[in-house]
Amino acid sequence: MARCLVTGATGYIGGRLVPELLAAGHEVRCMARSPERLRDLPWRERTEVVKADAADASQVLAALEDIDVAYYLIHTMGGSRHFAHQDRQAAEVFATAARLAGVRRIVYLGGLAPRERLPVMTTPRWVASLTQPIAVRDVLRYLTAWASVPGEINRAFDIGGPDVLTYADMMREYAAVAGLPSRVIIPVRALTPRLSSLWVGLVTPVPSRIARPLVESLRNNAVCAEHDIAAHVPDPDGGLISFRDAVRLALKKIKEADVATRWSSASTPDAPSDPLPTDPGWAGGSLYIDRRAIRVRASPESLWQVIESIGGDNGWYSLPTAWRLRGLLDRLVGGVGLRRGRRDPNRLRVGDAIDFWRVEDVIPGRLLRLRAEMRLPGLAWLELSVSRSDAGTVYRQRAIFHPHGLAGHLYWWAVSPFHGLIFGRMPLNVAAAAARREVRRPGRS
Repeated sequence: MARCLVTGATGYIGGRLVPELLAAGHEVRCMARSPERLRDLPWRERTEVVKADAADASQVLAALEDIDVAYYLIHTMGGSRHFAHQDRQAAEVFATAARLAGVRRIVYLGGLAPRERLPVMTTPRWVASLTQPIAVRDVLRYLTAWASVPGEINRAFDIGGPDVLTYADMMREYAAVAGLPSRVIIPVRALTPRLSSLWVGLVTPVPSRIARPLVESLRNNAVCAEHDIAAHVPDPDGGLISFRDAVRLALKKIKEADVATRWSSASTPDAPSDPLPTDPGWAGGSLYIDRRAIRVRASPESLWQVIESIGGDNGWYSLPTAWRLRGLLDRLVGGVGLRRGRRDPNRLRVGDAIDFWRVEDVIPGRLLRLRAEMRLPGLAWLELSVSRSDAGTVYRQRAIFHPHGLAGHLYWWAVSPFHGLIFGRMPLNVAAAAARREVRRPGRS
């Protein structure tokens, strides 16, 4: 068995590849810029985790020590105009370090594609481009197999599913499998990649700065020119998974709340990653805090269930229209908005995305800390916690903002009246929801 290094283990593919490699009997080391995001994953204790930035040659070299097979699953798409150059630099750093460390094989996965689910779509001409979508299960089967394929093989392989479709076909097929009404597709010849990306950024979870290079890539057909990989990794007995079956499997996983990773939960390259500050240097006027607390007529367990299920389809327990408006404004300036939802409707782990927040810390039964990933002139966090007092169960809430310059201070004072409405109502509605859950608790008369 091989010693494998997986980069991008907090991402959509990496987070699914690690358990597959472990199940195949390989040893796995994960390289992550923010290792704390792996803390709550079910396979965490079976792996080694090292902290490293892909652009730091010395850190990457240390991460690659004694590794046989390295999976390079890092992309910086949308971080800046020069993301392609940054990607190339990081890849060169990794390749050089792998050579020095004596790594036997590097496995790289490329070819990202967006997915749209819209009732009416204004689309450019290249929705007629051909593509060959592949189920993530088949991708993982190929990636896992390459940890064991013998020989010195140094080449690219095309991988794709059994169906060749246009992007318009994929939209229609998805709608049919999902039981949605037939979609109307309106070709617009003058729709430029920039306009297309703005539209995608407005109505899907993909920010426009990431959507643009994806949309531009749709100009060309993306169909396999060969299937040589089958000589090394034979097709399964039942054949590769069809597009329709892949969609059915994905929808079934979502319905059963059994989703390991979500592509829309991936961190955007310029999203804030600073942890909540505890340094006294942050104290004073440079840190704004909105504090709320309320006694709850429910057990701590019922209150925690409400806190842990917040966001996504469950909402934010205050002025839904105001939250939707804030999400829309974030989308208009290139942010993620509220469309990311949740990976699981009831359970959270560190690193999960919840709308335009990211779970920074979760202490079951006690604390949920969220870090804002909307576009802001500063850094922001929202803390929700459960405590006991002589009076019973207490819900506590803190909204924290660290402004960047004058714009940050002006922003805080401009939105303070709205915070009073939004954050002021949250404790009352959270408490009411917890009381309702308490009544429904098993064994309660």
